[in-house]
Amino acid sequence: MGIKQFIGYALAVLASLVVSAQGSDFAFYKLSLIWPTSACYPLANCKTPIPTFFTIHGLWPTFANDTAVPAYGPNNRCHANPVGPDAAVARLTPIQDRLNQRWPNLRAGVENSVFWRHEWQNHGMCSDYPQDPLSYFNDTLNLATSTKFDPFKALGVQPSNTPYLLNTLLQNVYKNVGAYPQILCSQRTGGALYLREIRFCLTRTNKTPPSVVQSCPTRVAGGCRDPLTNNVHFPPAS
Repeated sequence: MGIKQFIGYALAVLASLVVSAQGSDFAFYKLSLIWPTSACYPLANCKTPIPTFFTIHGLWPTFANDTAVPAYGPNNRCHANPVGPDAAVARLTPIQDRLNQRWPNLRAGVENSVFWRHEWQNHGMCSDYPQDPLSYFNDTLNLATSTKFDPFKALGVQPSNTPYLLNTLLQNVYKNVGAYPQILCSQRTGGALYLREIRFCLTRTNKTPPSVVQSCPTRVAGGCRDPLTNNVHFPPAS
């Protein structure tokens, strides 16, 4: 191997190590929960019956600047040999009934397992569970169904046909949980905002599952803009 080729090879190896380190050096997780009544618009896009509780979107490794860790791939070897997506889904049989109920794919015509595969490939493989998808999904289920992260209790309100001031919801969560969430809004024709997801942020520690709640760096997302002026619909279940 010539000197130029050797230098090129060394630089490529160094670059891959840097990428890998960056991909695994995240700061916190986002536990993202969906309000199906808002997400299923128009209704024909979703399976019926529509769940009357918040369902799980995912548990996402996130950098301190509030950007998601990229999916595992050639440019992000965050772990040496994580379990692949197909193998991960195959290991979920012991909790499949709970997953079907609490972590469904809401979209009509799409199997739930497609959603789980997507979440593992895009988030789980670069989490602190690279070899243990069963624990990743089970811990997420337990967090999402815990009293601590019950969205209704956290938000301090019930679904209503009357919209809520976005800042009221944020302040309620801070009061009830001890930290600010991130609220994602969807915007419909005419500009009306709908609460689509609530996301709780949990500090990454040297233990799993994550349990230390922290304020999310960015409190609003999607169509939400100004907490002090935005009114948000939180519609009753259909």
